[in-house]
Amino acid sequence: MVGYAFMGAAHSQGWRTVGRVFDLPLNPVMAAVCGRDPAAVRAAAGKLGWAAAETDWRALIARDDVQLVDICTPGDSHAEIAVAALEAGKHVLCEKPLANTVAEAEAMAEAARRAGDRGRIAMVGFNYRRTPAIALARLMVRDGRIGTLRHVRVTYLQDWIVDPEFPLVWRLQKEYAGSGALGDLGAHIVDLAQHLSGEPLVGVSAVTETFVRERPLPGGAVVGLSTAAGGGAARGAVTVDDAALFTGRLACGALAAFEVSRVAAGRKNSLRIELNGDRGSLAFDLERLNELYFHDHTEPAASSGFRRILVTEADHPYLEAWWPPGHGLGYEHTFVHQARDLVHAIAAGTEPEPSFADGLQVQRVLAAVEESAARNSVYTPVLPALVQEAS
Repeated sequence: MVGYAFMGAAHSQGWRTVGRVFDLPLNPVMAAVCGRDPAAVRAAAGKLGWAAAETDWRALIARDDVQLVDICTPGDSHAEIAVAALEAGKHVLCEKPLANTVAEAEAMAEAARRAGDRGRIAMVGFNYRRTPAIALARLMVRDGRIGTLRHVRVTYLQDWIVDPEFPLVWRLQKEYAGSGALGDLGAHIVDLAQHLSGEPLVGVSAVTETFVRERPLPGGAVVGLSTAAGGGAARGAVTVDDAALFTGRLACGALAAFEVSRVAAGRKNSLRIELNGDRGSLAFDLERLNELYFHDHTEPAASSGFRRILVTEADHPYLEAWWPPGHGLGYEHTFVHQARDLVHAIAAGTEPEPSFADGLQVQRVLAAVEESAARNSVYTPVLPALVQEAS
């Protein structure tokens, strides 16, 4: 694994746990973790369960005992590491978004295609697909339970940068992150909308905004330095969006609406998605992640309405290996399920879901959103109502 911060810890939890819960065709062995700081990566290896530590990802890829490389770094390094790993004959799991640009994502998808011809697997880490309720919703849409799709609406809201004094971390710098709330949160909900509907987005219209345009520099970093009025801490420019709103059309003709923000006060990790068809609707809220709401529009109106499905039964997706009905799962279990699905794909030699091609499609949507937002930077004015003068 390359990287050991938030996502590295989450992926490590998945790798540590998966073989203790599921019967697997192959046994994952946590051989080595890589990071630039020697002391910090050694500490991470001990804490997270890795047998060894490396400080150069090239050395990690060169190891004979490494067959799978898991990339949990900022987006600016995804393409270089993933392409090199695939060309070295390794399987690859790469965190979302796949890359920072469409060109990088195209190169990664092409490397994955070539590696696939040699029996190597490349998967993107869209972990929310592995929530049992989301997996059940996908099955219900596929089985026609909501009929012909007409609407998809999704929001993903957080508030961790509401404070204008929050420091200028890498996620707020375009050269490292690619984009802001759009890439960080929007990638997830674009993937979910396309995954649940089974349809790609074919067009978007968007606006984005950066509400806090300068922030304090963390740890003495130098990024577009300026000084606050009257002296004070050095600050750097925020070069990504804080929030994005966009609408879209799916290939089937259904309409979609999306909202992402990292400045929505009070919202910690609020992801909600609803799909409406001519026979029914499905709704999911990540803050109630063991529940799926379903409305069957074919039932008599007098007794119909949204009903709660508690997704904890043994015949629900992924639940056969966990606890008795009613004993819910959490966020960390999505990474266990991700590891399970990847191991099965490697053993069977089958294309994983989501593939690098799927990640490329999401990247193209994100790029189209940015392009649309740039064109829509000047709003069409709303004309004031005409007031008729009294005679």
